[in-house]
Amino acid sequence: MVKSAKKLADIYYGAARSGIRVCYRVRLLRSEHRCQSLGTKGDITQKGYEKKRAKLIGAYLPHPPGMEPSGQAERRPPVTPSSSRYHRRRSSGTRDERYRSDVHTEAVQAALAKHKERKMAVPMPSKRRSLVVQSSMDAYTPPGERHVTIQDTSSGSDGEGSLHGEGTPTSSHGSISMEHWISRAIHGSTTSSTTSSSSTQSGGSGAAGRLADVLAQTHVGPIAYLSLKRKSAPGPVENGNSLRRSCEFGSELVWPPLEPEENHSAPPDVTSYASEHSAQVERPQVSTTPRPVTKYGNAELMETGDGVPVSSRVSAKIQQLVNTLKRPKRPPLREFFVDDFEELLEVQQPDPNQPRPEGAQMLAIRGEQMGVVTNWPPSLEAALQRWGTISPKAPCLTTMDTNGKALYVLTYGKLWTRSMKVAYNILHKLGTKQEPMLRPGDRVALVFPNNDPAAFMVAFYGCLLAEVVPVPIEVPLTRKVRAQDAGSQQIGFLLGSCGVTVALTSDACHKGLPKSPTGEIPQFKGWPKLLWFVTESKHLSKPPRDWYPHIKDANNDTAYIEYKTCKDGSVLGVTVMRIAMLTHCQGLTQSCGYAEAETIVNVLDFKKDVGLWHGILTSVMNMMHVISIPYSLMKVNPLSWIQKVCQYKARVACVKSRDMHWALVAHRDQRDIDLSSLRMLLVADGSNPWSISSCDAFLNVFQGKGLRAEVICPCASSPEALTVAIRRPTDDCNLPPGRGVLSMHGLSHGVIRVDTEEKLSVLTVQDVGTVMPGALMCVVRPDGVPQLCKTDEIGEVCVCSIATGTSYYGLSGMTKNTFEVFPMSSSGAPISEYPFTRTGLLGFIGPGGLVFIAGKMDGLMVVAGRRHNADDIVATALAVEPMKFVYRGRIAVFSITVLHDERIVVVAEQRPDSTEEDSFQWMSRVLQAIDGIHQVGVYCLALVPSNTLPKTPLGGIHLSETKQQFLEGSLHPCNVLMCPHTCVSNLPKPRQKQPEIGPASVMVGNLVSGKRIAQASGRDLGQMEDNDQARKFLFLSEVLQWRAQTTPDHVLYTLLNSRGAIASSLTCLQLHKRAEKIAALLAERGHLQDGDHVALVYPPGIDLIAAFYGCLYCGCVPITVRPPHPQNIATTLPTVKMIVEVSRSACVMTSQAICKLLRSKEATAAVDVRTWPPVLDTDDLPKKKPPHLHKPSNPDTLAYLDFSVSTTGMLAGVKMSHTATSAFCRSIKLQCELYPSREVAICLDPYCGLGFVLWCLCSVYSGHQSILIPPSELEVNPALWLMAVSQYRVRDTFCSYSVMELCTKGLGLQTELLKTRGLDLSRVRTCVVVAEERPRIALTQSFSKLFKDLGLHPRAVSTSFGCRVNLAICLQPHRLGTFAEQGTSGPDPTTVYVDMRALRHDRVRLVERGSPHSLPLMESGKILPGVRIIIANPETKGPLGDSHLGEIWVHSSHNASGYFTVYGDESLQSDHFSSRLSFGDTQTVWARTGYLGFLRRTELTDASGERHDALYVVGALDEAMELRGMRYHPIDIETSVIRTHKSIMECAVFTWTNLLVVVVELDGSEQEALDLVPLVTNSVLEDHYLIVGVVVVVDVGVIPINSRGEKQRMHLRDGFLADQLDPIYVAYNM
Repeated sequence: MVKSAKKLADIYYGAARSGIRVCYRVRLLRSEHRCQSLGTKGDITQKGYEKKRAKLIGAYLPHPPGMEPSGQAERRPPVTPSSSRYHRRRSSGTRDERYRSDVHTEAVQAALAKHKERKMAVPMPSKRRSLVVQSSMDAYTPPGERHVTIQDTSSGSDGEGSLHGEGTPTSSHGSISMEHWISRAIHGSTTSSTTSSSSTQSGGSGAAGRLADVLAQTHVGPIAYLSLKRKSAPGPVENGNSLRRSCEFGSELVWPPLEPEENHSAPPDVTSYASEHSAQVERPQVSTTPRPVTKYGNAELMETGDGVPVSSRVSAKIQQLVNTLKRPKRPPLREFFVDDFEELLEVQQPDPNQPRPEGAQMLAIRGEQMGVVTNWPPSLEAALQRWGTISPKAPCLTTMDTNGKALYVLTYGKLWTRSMKVAYNILHKLGTKQEPMLRPGDRVALVFPNNDPAAFMVAFYGCLLAEVVPVPIEVPLTRKVRAQDAGSQQIGFLLGSCGVTVALTSDACHKGLPKSPTGEIPQFKGWPKLLWFVTESKHLSKPPRDWYPHIKDANNDTAYIEYKTCKDGSVLGVTVMRIAMLTHCQGLTQSCGYAEAETIVNVLDFKKDVGLWHGILTSVMNMMHVISIPYSLMKVNPLSWIQKVCQYKARVACVKSRDMHWALVAHRDQRDIDLSSLRMLLVADGSNPWSISSCDAFLNVFQGKGLRAEVICPCASSPEALTVAIRRPTDDCNLPPGRGVLSMHGLSHGVIRVDTEEKLSVLTVQDVGTVMPGALMCVVRPDGVPQLCKTDEIGEVCVCSIATGTSYYGLSGMTKNTFEVFPMSSSGAPISEYPFTRTGLLGFIGPGGLVFIAGKMDGLMVVAGRRHNADDIVATALAVEPMKFVYRGRIAVFSITVLHDERIVVVAEQRPDSTEEDSFQWMSRVLQAIDGIHQVGVYCLALVPSNTLPKTPLGGIHLSETKQQFLEGSLHPCNVLMCPHTCVSNLPKPRQKQPEIGPASVMVGNLVSGKRIAQASGRDLGQMEDNDQARKFLFLSEVLQWRAQTTPDHVLYTLLNSRGAIASSLTCLQLHKRAEKIAALLAERGHLQDGDHVALVYPPGIDLIAAFYGCLYCGCVPITVRPPHPQNIATTLPTVKMIVEVSRSACVMTSQAICKLLRSKEATAAVDVRTWPPVLDTDDLPKKKPPHLHKPSNPDTLAYLDFSVSTTGMLAGVKMSHTATSAFCRSIKLQCELYPSREVAICLDPYCGLGFVLWCLCSVYSGHQSILIPPSELEVNPALWLMAVSQYRVRDTFCSYSVMELCTKGLGLQTELLKTRGLDLSRVRTCVVVAEERPRIALTQSFSKLFKDLGLHPRAVSTSFGCRVNLAICLQPHRLGTFAEQGTSGPDPTTVYVDMRALRHDRVRLVERGSPHSLPLMESGKILPGVRIIIANPETKGPLGDSHLGEIWVHSSHNASGYFTVYGDESLQSDHFSSRLSFGDTQTVWARTGYLGFLRRTELTDASGERHDALYVVGALDEAMELRGMRYHPIDIETSVIRTHKSIMECAVFTWTNLLVVVVELDGSEQEALDLVPLVTNSVLEDHYLIVGVVVVVDVGVIPINSRGEKQRMHLRDGFLADQLDPIYVAYNM
């Protein structure tokens, strides 16, 4: 037998492998009672131990070349005293003592060693320095935690030093250069072997060999930490949102990946689902510039052979992640279930080889007969009366102070008299004589602190004597202790449902409760109103001499209500009847052999559970003396309970395994310990299978100090069934306790398979004794009908006995399911006429009637059909070197439901002194260990700062509150690792692209099914008679000259400043004169020829308009360009330069201020100023006018160029001819009914698209007055636009989404104030949002609702739609007023709801509002006059039917005539601007918009009686993402993400190498950044069946938007890949 004091050391094995030295640390741990099977006991010799250890871990150790395993034992380094077991024990004081298991630790280390052989680099998340700095010791050590308590004594002990000495290898062990590492990560050569041995015998097999398929290849080996350096080179951003801040964040530690023995080639990219090579879609660059392109930002970083930007750290990490995820997933499963649609979620099919129960059906087990003892009292009150009168001096309870000194001894005489006093006072002194507040049977709360058992005992027995029902609860939050007492509100709910109106408490506790200024105790949150009653004798009246309580025999009245916290955090009250309470005490007395006047040491909570049953109830029945040890004393001196056992020669002690563990940690300071007096050491949490290691270790150490093995008595209990089973104390030391080594694989399938301890994934359980006297026990299946289990099956233990709870107070339904269960035999017949109670414990009944518990129902997690117990997962996580990383071993494990299955989440408190790299290393090792031991993937692993997890009143982790905080995003972790790729295996199958049906077949099919071809048109321009004088002119320049002659003083333009005052205005004549002077300037100074291009770089205003017409007057082609932003020249000037160069402008016209800006130092730094064309300043114009005004020879010549950055980040210039320009103006004039007496307010950017046309062209053509409001002024004064609309009584106004959003956010709380300032929007007939995207229905609706009170008609807001090939296709005209007024206007815009899943398959399926997966789509406005639309298949170019999704094609006289490109890329141009259908009408020439949408004929009619065709725009083809064979639109994913958390301000998504990247803007503290990662991942999985690859959290304003308020996702992508976003946090999901 190995002596307990034998010293064992950690042994290092050095292995030279590929030139790199790696230290594998193997724990040599010791265990006595090892058994091969149930019920046997075997000693182990030193030699046997060595042999067994070698057998267990030999397979996992790498052998140096030429060295045999057998030779290793002899070459062990010598055992040194400094690493003795005691030192090591002491140092592990930070570990959660519930789950300490040396064998398990050894198994975990071996499983990890196995993992180490397969290397896979996992990218570590990037974190902003400010987040890292905050994880310093000071930030996390709360004020009250500075003094060292027992839980962290280890941090100062020398044992800890030895642990840190062992360490993990650092980069000094041989490092590979960074470049080499990145290139290897990118080219995928760091791959592991692609096989994973797997065996599925019924007995299970070694877990490390049988790793789950999912993680088989994603082994998170030694992590590679990339050097995180910030760059500040900005990307091209059209609206000048600077990508802010730059800072250095160095994390230089590099873990060299081990070279694999053979170099495998890179595996195929299975993430692309298409072909073997990665599906890189080349996006055609429209404005192709000459070869030496001006690269802006860090563009040159992005150009490598295969499109992988090597120079960027972010992209290297993503590539690393891609390589990691290129492993084949689980084999496809055969069967599926349909989720409402044909997106088939996979159903986990049972493995044909999984172990199944094979035993016979079990029989119910009966406990021994309850002994008939003549002097047993008829009730507990009778017992109290008896001892209080016969032996008044006998000690009943001794309380301790925090120094361990006896504070007070309560005798039975005092207990009896004080309890009577309490009973008399609560019955007679509350309320009035006629109306007493409490009557027998009423419920009363008992609120006593854990250090005052005497006052509690007096109050409890006082209630029993008064026949009121005590409800013992925890003390609510007080001012002094701001611990996160998470369950306090739920307790309040219980009190309310029990009808509690009075709370009994002690003097000290009453003083500690928070008080209002008047001295009253306020009502706690969620609590009913209570009368607080202090039970100290000095405050109570003496009962009259003739008053005695009525002492009855125990009956079926409720004795007390014990609270129980459920898995979901709710608190239930278990009612215990008086007869049950008495019978339970009798059963415990018989089982434990209690005798009168025995001394018992109680460390447990005396208010509930085992502590209440033994220390308050059974002790009084037997006149025993209880020594109560408060939790506060245990924290200061964990040996106190052992000292009291010695001091009082106690016969019995009631403890938990943590108390035994704490004693182990601290015992070496003690000399004189003698535990020979103990006949019973009751282990209250013996039903936790991991308590066995504490019991074994405790026996090991204290056997030499008088402790006998047979004294340790684990018991199993539950709030519902009270004591379920208990091991009887015995004097026979030859009767061994039962012990079983069970296969975890078997347990996960609910069957018992005895295994050997050589296996890694085993659970060693000890028996918790036999059934209670007089009780009947059986085991039933945990779910469904309560059918008896087979003998080798795990199920829920049920008990039939008088001594159990009877109900959940006030909850009859739950009571029936728990307390009134009738177990069935296989024939379906109930096994007993009496009901059983479910205990909530999972276990089985072994040989000899011994009860074994393997877990709790509350901790059960069913993942992919297999059961896992939270406690087992905690134990595995803790076995991975917890003392270095996990603060005091505090780990919470729970499951959340995502996508129809449970997913495991592990949350741990990180030690204040552990580094980012350490923590990440630990996390990845935990993932490996759990995968290796349990064959289950962890969905999310989060580390939170020390001391921040919600606590229960006694300091444990409040699990349900932790889960709640995790789900609502308020846990604030400091490290997160999500593994959805490895865990989520039930995604729908990727869509297989079917061979396209030919366009002719589609058309015939539509005709056969009665569907019309999806085409529509606006009114015919030719048939419309109107008095349009401007029609007779071919050119806009002629229209202006005509207006200058006929209506010279008519005001065309009024520009407002930020205060709403008129900054400047232009009449027809003023504009004409100004334009003439500019034409003269161009001819004189610019020496320009007819047809030369001129860039107009002006702020929004009058100058821009004059310059435009000046160009027309001298025959030049104008290009409007947004000026650079003065505060952000470096980012915005390159874009200006690029447009000037690409458009081949011969000169630049601008104002004096911008002229200076272009020549400034900042400009010189940003671009090469020497290459600018001549710059003309129009602030001082020549006095003379030009000799003649230019008139174009042909109306089809170029009028102007329209340059714009599309949402995909593509700069495209389109050519607008004079014919198209005039047709466009006429179409808008007719649609909006514009004429000279009209006033229109325009709040748009005037640089491209419809915004430019409305700002510069329409007023000249139609003659109406335009009130111009530059959108930039709204940043100073958000009310400017609406005040102008109100002040000028405008009926028609145009804005962009960004303007609407600014008003909604900026004026949301000011509507009342605006009303008082006279803002009135009742005259507005139409407010059109100008956009090139799907209508933002949520924004338009919130805008309408918000300003409804200011008179805005809800139907006034509508949208328009345009694109590059046609700047306005749809535009909803005004619809309000009488029919006579409406004239040509159309019906209201309609909204439909479509199935989002059908859209992914390019189909439109209309659904009801509010149905799951429904997506609201608003029509984009009425089609403009002269415009025809058809929906075509973008691939086959065939026409599609009504309500089919396809590309929108447009035919119109105002289509642009082509892209303006340097070389004139004809193929691209003909495709976009002159496409023909492949079938049907093949003659018409169409322009392709590049947008997906559908047409739907509505029931509405327009003024001409025609049925109205509504066009619905779904999204841009360029932006749509092909993932899993389906088409996703970014906006849908972004909408889901924004809804997940209140702090997410904006979101943008894009893909990179088939990974979905989600960027979210955080409007909150940086501490919230990591909360968003799991929430974002969950919501995208649930709503879209997609796994997010990377989550990037950035500051507000980082996502670039263009002038129309549209997100520039491709700019964002380039900025991310070039590492220019300065993210707060980047999480790489595994």
